[in-house]
Amino acid sequence: MSEPTNGKAGHVEEIHWPSLVAAISSISSVGIAIGLGLPLLSIILEKRGIPSTLIGLNTAMAGVAAMAAAPVTTKLAHKYGVAPTMMWAVVLSALSAVGFYYAQAFWMWFPLRLVFHGATTTLFILSEFWINAASPPSKRGFVLGIYATVLSLGFAAGPLLFSLLGSEGVLPFLVGACAILIAAVPIFIARNESPVLEEKPELHFMRYVFLVPTATAAVFVFGAVEAGGLSLFPIYATRSGFGESQAALLLTMMGVGNVVFQIPLGLLSDRIPDKRPLLFVMACMGLVGSLALPWLVTNWIVLAALLLFWGGCVSGLYTVGLSHLGSRLHGPDLAAANAAFVFCYAVGTVAGPQTIGTAIDLAGTNGFAWAIACFFGLYVLLSGVRLLFLGNRA
Repeated sequence: MSEPTNGKAGHVEEIHWPSLVAAISSISSVGIAIGLGLPLLSIILEKRGIPSTLIGLNTAMAGVAAMAAAPVTTKLAHKYGVAPTMMWAVVLSALSAVGFYYAQAFWMWFPLRLVFHGATTTLFILSEFWINAASPPSKRGFVLGIYATVLSLGFAAGPLLFSLLGSEGVLPFLVGACAILIAAVPIFIARNESPVLEEKPELHFMRYVFLVPTATAAVFVFGAVEAGGLSLFPIYATRSGFGESQAALLLTMMGVGNVVFQIPLGLLSDRIPDKRPLLFVMACMGLVGSLALPWLVTNWIVLAALLLFWGGCVSGLYTVGLSHLGSRLHGPDLAAANAAFVFCYAVGTVAGPQTIGTAIDLAGTNGFAWAIACFFGLYVLLSGVRLLFLGNRA
């Protein structure tokens, strides 16, 4: 594998800004569409009388699609090139986004989820690989913080658009599709700046899943909480007495928290050689926040304040986890590990919506909070044990 140089010899600390701008701006427009689509689709299914468990199962197809796409993405990029593969993924995801409106039968939403999220997974993997290629090691956390901030702006804009557009008619679907198509513009402009995959990684794909477990477990929890939270929080909020627009604005507050905290967290991770204590602290804060939800859900302002800080901690698991991965691996191994990282995120997106949806059906509305607390609690236990007893192991 060859990567774009980060400057001339002797200037390896320079950031390759053209690649960085192209990769970040393209994936951020996709983030808008996903942030709009997750609550939109869940509310539509809720209105149709679909049980929460089945809504969670349908949402979990996103993870199945990502798990299928992750191992083959680098092969496609190696064969066809990074930029062309991303362009095709943009087209497929935009077409499937509109397809949800015209697919009236519930079963049709399952293959549509597979196409949409398989394509967007390809975009995420190759964008993050592109970003890593443009980032010097000593500034990786800062660059990933910029990436997470801009992406979070996209995710925050999605629910905000949902609060303005509502769930009726074809308009919200067309807006989502157009947002995705916009991603093709920066990819095309910077197509000659995209990294080139030439060498193959040394290990089998699944080995990378367990090579840096603190990072991959962090992104698993992030995937479970993000997918389950974004898709089922509108149901949790409306059942707790809030309107659709109020629920969407609460999701927007969570997105604002993502925006505010990612660059500081990235800069902090650059100053800490071992990122694991930072991941542990953020997981503890996520656990406390989820346990507090049932007691704060009656007050919109207090709940919004909680979600502001809680959202930053949740998304920080992804940013710092990816930085931790980059600090442990390099070259083709980093490219393969990034695909494994997204694979674990996908496993989380399968486990999260299904677990949280089932918890709501079995334990009532507060099952939402208890299920999320379980995910954070498991990571706190895992990361704490590794810090205390396994020394410098990843």
